[in-house]
Amino acid sequence: MSHNASRDPIAATRVWLDKAVIGLNLCPFAKAVHGKDQIRWVSSSASTPQALLLELQAELQLLAATDPAAIDTTLIVHPQVLQDFLDFNDFLDVADQTLTDLDLDGVLQIASFHPDYRFADAAQGDMGHFSNRSPYPTLHLLREDSIARAVAAVPDAADIYKRNIQTLRALGADGWRRLFNNE
Repeated sequence: MSHNASRDPIAATRVWLDKAVIGLNLCPFAKAVHGKDQIRWVSSSASTPQALLLELQAELQLLAATDPAAIDTTLIVHPQVLQDFLDFNDFLDVADQTLTDLDLDGVLQIASFHPDYRFADAAQGDMGHFSNRSPYPTLHLLREDSIARAVAAVPDAADIYKRNIQTLRALGADGWRRLFNNE
């Protein structure tokens, strides 16, 4: 995936959701909420971690207060802040603390996606990293109840990450690039 500054971050993230997350079935739960238009797409204009934190707090409170039938999940795409993966990774501790501070721990959770995402226990060039690589840094706010229902509906949900790694390794870097060649 290229990092074209002129691209619309939400449009690029939607393409990634369609072609990678849903297209490769990296998350078997994404298709339903996408199909029902229950994803809130937030294009953050934050240029500092502090501004992003304020936006995150507001979005967590909004999601918690909204009927899941209207908004089941939120993607906050933040192209101007936390471009460095290590800074982004450090921010996730602050994000998780925010859940606790808002009394939303156990109600909501935050998943993370980044163009340079790296799992600590995998080799640098491992295609498994691509399961969490998005075109722009993204915070994914999820409802614990929705996760529990989705996991209950998929008999082998605990093995999803293993299948993702196998899928991505079989696809390879060239296959990943081909997915996005003719956006």
